[in-house]
Amino acid sequence: MIKLPYGKSFLKLDEEAIKAEVISSKKVEKIHQVEEKLIENLEKSIESPPLRKLISKSKKTLIIVPDKTRAFPFKEIIPPLLRYIEENIELRILIATGLHKPHIKSEIEELLGREVVEKYEVLSHNAEDYSQISKLNKTTKFGTPIEVNKEVLSSDLVIGLGLIEPHFFAGYSGGRKIILPGVASIKAIYSNHSFKMINHPNAKYGVLTGNPIHEDMIEFMKHTKLNYIVNVTINREKEVTGIFCGDPMKAHIEGVKFLDSYVKIPVKKTYDIVITTNGGYPLDRNLYQAVKGMAIGELLVNRRGVIVIASECIDGLGGHEEFYNLFLEANNPLKVYDRIRQNEPIKDQWEAQILARILMKASIIVVSKMKQSIIEEMLMKPASTIQEAISEAIKTVKKKNPSIVIVPEGPYIIPEISSNSN
Repeated sequence: MIKLPYGKSFLKLDEEAIKAEVISSKKVEKIHQVEEKLIENLEKSIESPPLRKLISKSKKTLIIVPDKTRAFPFKEIIPPLLRYIEENIELRILIATGLHKPHIKSEIEELLGREVVEKYEVLSHNAEDYSQISKLNKTTKFGTPIEVNKEVLSSDLVIGLGLIEPHFFAGYSGGRKIILPGVASIKAIYSNHSFKMINHPNAKYGVLTGNPIHEDMIEFMKHTKLNYIVNVTINREKEVTGIFCGDPMKAHIEGVKFLDSYVKIPVKKTYDIVITTNGGYPLDRNLYQAVKGMAIGELLVNRRGVIVIASECIDGLGGHEEFYNLFLEANNPLKVYDRIRQNEPIKDQWEAQILARILMKASIIVVSKMKQSIIEEMLMKPASTIQEAISEAIKTVKKKNPSIVIVPEGPYIIPEISSNSN
C-alpha cells in the first residue's frame, strides 16, 4: 500500500491493483540531535567565520525566514538559533513572502511560535509596497532592477534561513532565493520570472549551471546583502537530514550536493499516466503551489498522457487570483501561453505559463478540496477521490494496458530520464 501525502494526512493506493511502478527518494537517516548539529555547524561554518564571530561585529542583525508554504522546520531551527545569538544586539525577523500574500499575526505566530513573536520584531515582506523597498538604481545583466526590502540594506548582518529542495525553474530552493524573490520588489520578481526566463531550457528542476533564473538570483544577491545562510534538507518524512551553515553560495552548493545523493532518481522511461502529489502540507495548501507537483509529472508523462495530482488545496487559490484569471475565457492552453507572452508583466504569470506548457503536453486531473468549477475553468479535470481520478485517467489515454507510475513525494524528488525514453 502506497501512502500519498495529502494535507496533513495521506491517501492510500494499492500499486499492485493498478499495476503501477513507484518512484521514491532513497532512504536517508534523520539527524537525531538537531540542536547539537546546528550549533556544531554554526561554529564550523562552510567558507565563513563562525556565526558567533559575525554577530559580535554586528549592531543590527536581520534574520530572513521562509513563508508558510515551505516545509522548513521552524520549531527545530529557530529557537536554538536565537539562543545561540547573543541577546544584546538589535535583531529583527523578516518573512520572505516573495509575491505571496503578506502574513497576518495569527499566521506569523503559527509559523514562528508565540514566544518568538512576543520577544522579537517580526515583519512580513510585501513586494508591492514600495515604502518597504530600497532602489539601488542598478540592474543585473539580465535587466533585473536591484530593488529589495529596506531592512536588508540597513542591517549590518543578514542571515538567510531556507529549505534546499528541488525547484521547478530555479533548479533548487534555498540560498540566494531568500533574497530574490523572497524579499525583492514586484518589478525585480517580474523580471526574474519573465516569460523568456521561464521559457529557457535550463530553467528546470535540478539545474543550476546555465540556468538564467539562478544566475540572476546570484547576481541580485551580490548587489544587495546576504552574509550567512542556515539551510536544511529533509527526507520524505519531513525530518531534518542535513544542516548547512556559512557562505551563501558555498554552503548552498554543499547542501545541493547532499540532497542530490538521495533525491535524484534514474528513470528508464516515461509513462502514459503519472500519479503524483504536491508533497502534502504545507506545500499543497493551494492550487498555485500545486503546479510544482504537476511539473514533476510533466517530466515523466508521455505526450498526450495524463497527470493525476493529489493536492488538498485547503487555501484554494491561496490569494493568487491572477493565476486563475489568466485561464478565464481561454479554451486551450496555447491561448494562455500567448496571452502571457503578449501582455507581460502580469502577476503570477510564471505559474500560469508553466501550467499551460504542461497542459500542452498532457491532461491533468486534480484531486483536491478546491471548488471543482475553478479546476475546470483552468482547463483541468476535477476528481473527488484518487480512485475516481485514476479511472478517468485510464479512460482518457484509451489504452488497454497503460503504463502507470506513482510518485508519492511529488516535487521533493528529481527523476532523471534516460535519453532512450519514450
